[in-house]
Amino acid sequence: MTYEEYLDEVTTLLTEMYDLSDAAAIKYVMRAQSADFFTLHDDDPAMRTQERAVEDAKTIYKQRNVSKPEIFKK
Repeated sequence: MTYEEYLDEVTTLLTEMYDLSDAAAIKYVMRAQSADFFTLHDDDPAMRTQERAVEDAKTIYKQRNVSKPEIFKK
């Protein structure tokens, strides 16, 4: 699947697995993307599998509210 299709699949899985709204799932995927979570997926199409999408959805959900204290260091 293409990179965009993969992101859509992870978003869909978040809504199905965790009963999230579309808006919440999109927000979590966008946050993960901005944190470079999907960088390797963009470079390596072999990483864009259904099985990997399920694992990534689980990881993103678990980390959805984890703060990043390093962003507060100056």
